[in-house]
Amino acid sequence: MANMVATLVFIPAPGLGHIMSTIEIAKLFVNRDQRFSITVLVIKPPSSDSGSTITTYIESLAKNNTDRISFVELPQQEIAPPSDSKGPLASFNEFIKSHCKYVKNIVADMISQTGSGQVAGFVIDMFCTCMIDVANEFDVPTYVFFTSNAAFLGFKFFIQTLNDEQNQDVVELSHSDTEITVPTLVKPMPTKVFPTVFQTRETVEFVLSAARRMREVKAIIVNSFLEVETHAIESLSADNTIPPVYPVGPILNLEGGTGGRKPLEDDVIKWLDNQPPSSVVFLCFGSMGSFDEVQVKEIARALEQSGVRFVWSLRKPPPDKTSRVTIEYEDFRVVLPEGFLERTVGIGKVIGWATQVAVLGHRAVGGFVSHCGWNSLLESLWFSVPVATWPMYAEQQINAFEMVVELGLSVEIKLDYKRDSFIPMAESVVVPAEEIETGIGRLMEDDLVRAKVKKMSEKSRSTVLEGGSSYAYFGSLIQDLITNIS
Repeated sequence: MANMVATLVFIPAPGLGHIMSTIEIAKLFVNRDQRFSITVLVIKPPSSDSGSTITTYIESLAKNNTDRISFVELPQQEIAPPSDSKGPLASFNEFIKSHCKYVKNIVADMISQTGSGQVAGFVIDMFCTCMIDVANEFDVPTYVFFTSNAAFLGFKFFIQTLNDEQNQDVVELSHSDTEITVPTLVKPMPTKVFPTVFQTRETVEFVLSAARRMREVKAIIVNSFLEVETHAIESLSADNTIPPVYPVGPILNLEGGTGGRKPLEDDVIKWLDNQPPSSVVFLCFGSMGSFDEVQVKEIARALEQSGVRFVWSLRKPPPDKTSRVTIEYEDFRVVLPEGFLERTVGIGKVIGWATQVAVLGHRAVGGFVSHCGWNSLLESLWFSVPVATWPMYAEQQINAFEMVVELGLSVEIKLDYKRDSFIPMAESVVVPAEEIETGIGRLMEDDLVRAKVKKMSEKSRSTVLEGGSSYAYFGSLIQDLITNIS
């Protein structure tokens, strides 16, 4: 393979966070080894989920002409509405599966073109395990890019073992009020932090099926690093029923940016420039994180009572149940308490969408109230900004538990809050202003957590440099791929 280019086929899930981190690891591959080229097959979100942000992002990448990375957008497919027999996650699974035929045709064309190089493997998102079958048809290995952390990866395998080998009723367990011992965690985990997907038969089956399929792959690439998840990574590596795990993170898009919206950012940055160091709390709940009006008012009351400086990224719930992506408010006054904006002028800013890394990276920001998406937590560690946890959907409750209880790297507003549009039963309680205010106070005043975060920030930056553990794991991963095709 000395002069030959080997092609990797990347298939991310159709979510902005998944696509961004996939592109970042693709860049890492081509920068680390000249022998790789990458074709990213882009699954467009169903039209109801508004894929315009993703399309803009892909277009901006294509314009920048990243060397040896090309993008192929797959034909737009629609997601079937949930029915009595098929819930939203099963419909999503079918939606992903409907792209297999396109992937098969594109890869067949790639292989038939002379001089295009050998297809060395598929690197698929954890939500795209159906693509293992396509890779098998071409007799190439599949690697999963797991965009969450090692503890949650171990939790998925653990739950699958409980169900398949010990006949444990996982749904019943998730509704119980108890604690369980998970191999990838040192501390016992309360069942109240089980994500909502474990609360119904249909959604549990989705998770179990994905865990079973992940056992079939050549290796699992995890967006985490040894220094932050030492126990979890060592636990996974010691389990010979699980494929080899390569923790190569943090994989971050530090430029942020999905195109456009510059004036807002300039305005926010200009305001932050005039605030004292580490004095501002940033509240942001991800592209799918939103609250009802009652909860918004409680957050506003907490901010006003605390007197803390703040930047609050406030987003509106999607207009209908078919979409998960939040939208902009035309006027924040329709949802905020009367006079709030006037009373907090100079102390805080309420904004819509913002590039999270641009705000977190500013010296004035000293705390982050977050939904605990794994990308967001990695960004907060990178920029040495402590987090107050407010998980909402997906695996965020487990992320929050790991950061607060297991690692002592965050403070708690909530660990078990749930608001998940995939699971109709996930009706969230209202967190009162007093509880939010207490959490924000701890966030801005806990020097012990701040010191631990600063230390982990240094480790997160050094691990990806030559000599660091993630750098070394990535070298081993490349070696594994090369050995496979040479």
